[in-house]
Amino acid sequence: MKRTTDVTLRDSTLPAGYPEFIAELKARIRSAQVRAVVSVNRELILLYWQIGSDILARQQTEGWGAKVIDRLSRDLIHEFPDMKGFSVRNLKYMRKFAETYRDASIVQQLAAQIPWFHNCVILDQISDPDEREWYIRQTIQNGWSRNVLVHQIESGLFLRTGTAVTNFAATLPAPQSDLARDTIKDPYIFDFLGLGSDVSERELHQSLLERLRDFLIELGIGFAFVGSEYHLAVGDQDYYLDLLFYHTRLHCYVVIELKIGAFIPEYAGKLNFYLSAVDDLMRSGAADQPSIGILLCKDKNRVIAEYALRDMTKPMAVATYRLASRVPAGLKGKMPTVKELEEAIGSGSIAEQNQVNDQKPSPKRSEDPL
Repeated sequence: MKRTTDVTLRDSTLPAGYPEFIAELKARIRSAQVRAVVSVNRELILLYWQIGSDILARQQTEGWGAKVIDRLSRDLIHEFPDMKGFSVRNLKYMRKFAETYRDASIVQQLAAQIPWFHNCVILDQISDPDEREWYIRQTIQNGWSRNVLVHQIESGLFLRTGTAVTNFAATLPAPQSDLARDTIKDPYIFDFLGLGSDVSERELHQSLLERLRDFLIELGIGFAFVGSEYHLAVGDQDYYLDLLFYHTRLHCYVVIELKIGAFIPEYAGKLNFYLSAVDDLMRSGAADQPSIGILLCKDKNRVIAEYALRDMTKPMAVATYRLASRVPAGLKGKMPTVKELEEAIGSGSIAEQNQVNDQKPSPKRSEDPL
């Protein structure tokens, strides 16, 4: 017989209320463990920022050259052999980190809330301060892994968010209108489907369903799939919504209509009708906010879309999608991911592996890399 380690199952003489007490206590301990991990990460990031600031100050006030970092790395690794993070490359990241974020309050309130290697990715790939802050906030809010963060940056998520044509300001109250606007992207990138430009509407629809997980990732946090070709009976007639979702943060239904061609004004009228039907037949009173519609087209003329939505009574957006990958067709599927590169190196992270590499003699270079 398999032995159980759960005291609540072994002892029938427990006092009343004990199972609830132990369950609450376990939850409290797990919560404390999470807070401890966050606290440790915060202290580590602040330590790295302070080290980087000290290096910068010494270089600026006392004229220390770049080579001092090599010596500093050796001395710190010798003194703290069990502590990772003191490679030459990582010390240079610390210096750039401190140079980028001069204000300690920004580090404490934002950068220290995400893992160090997430910060390194952002330092490497983003130069605009507002964009850096946006990705940090999104990482905190959505709990992105490093690979997801890299994907979102490479897909230009910052530039694609909140740029679709909508009538939310006129049809939704604040702050719901702002939240809805920032939920919609333009364009959506469906290169994970592997489809050509001559795809039919049926093929596009079916492919998105077959890759629903990837589709939901591209839609963003909060979208819960309800149904495909969702049936509505209105006035003794049958209607079918292409895709129906419920958004858990906006607390509303989201109807997505797929179009393989360019946007035309007639699409808005039909979607307005669908949203009225969903609100009447599916919306649960005050618990649900007004339903939102997204017309997802291959192309659109922004002026025409703005005119078409101007006098519509239901909240909707017009956005485009892109099927083609930025990666050339001949290389698609052959390029390694960040994770694969790290596994090939044989360590948990590229930056950590450099702690070993930095101890090895290397030929002189004309430019000192970050």
